[in-house]
Amino acid sequence: MNYKDAKRGLPQRDSKVLAVINQKGGVGKSTTVVNLSACLGEGKKKVLVIDFDPQGNSTSGFGVEKDELEHDIYDVILHDEPIENVIQETCQSNVFIVPATIQLATAEIELVSAMARESILKDAISAIRDEFDYVFIDCPPSLGLLTINALVAADALIIPIQCEYYALEGVAKLLESMQMVKRRMNPNLEIFGVVMTMFDSRTTLSKQVVDEVQAYFGKKVFKTVIPRNVKLSEAPSHGLPVSLYARVSKGALAYSKLAREVVARG
Repeated sequence: MNYKDAKRGLPQRDSKVLAVINQKGGVGKSTTVVNLSACLGEGKKKVLVIDFDPQGNSTSGFGVEKDELEHDIYDVILHDEPIENVIQETCQSNVFIVPATIQLATAEIELVSAMARESILKDAISAIRDEFDYVFIDCPPSLGLLTINALVAADALIIPIQCEYYALEGVAKLLESMQMVKRRMNPNLEIFGVVMTMFDSRTTLSKQVVDEVQAYFGKKVFKTVIPRNVKLSEAPSHGLPVSLYARVSKGALAYSKLAREVVARG
């Protein structure tokens, strides 16, 4: 059953649009999007992932073949393609994706001359958001026009922070951008949660970083920490979330626990 068939006759949902964001690369944004979405889907939540990163890691993480795509998110934001025409099924039931390819890399330049350029993604999402419990936007590691679009479109942010040196480096700039968008374009924008990733329980450093981030963000930090885990690293190469690749691995269990926290926060 394709997406259009699956949505027929379904009631509207009280949806939440969450941008998963950190201007630093390699902090676990796509890993969090793919695996958190999959765990929510297993829990019978209907989830849409919007891959808004030209690297397309969430697209690959769900096993979507980029070479076979007729349309992707680039066509939605720059060629007025209806977003429902671009939504793809994934390997996880209840989880759908708007894929991305490297073509999205040119969008930053092309958006400069677009009308209402900061709200194009929000307008696209508004057409379908009520059909999902959660919409996750996998943001690029930058603070350009794509990320501004995500900030305008989102209800709240999930910020992954890795348990390494300089973990908070750049976060102040991200929060500054968030406040700018909140003042001018999206007054209800807030931080939904901060998730600690790549935690190594064997090192004092990881524990120190968690303490530092908790001191900075307080109760916004999720209790669940995501460990360094070989299975988490291997799963994308198989085009599967870790819950389907290695269900009883530490990574899978951590994201399942995180999904329960996300649901509990509303």
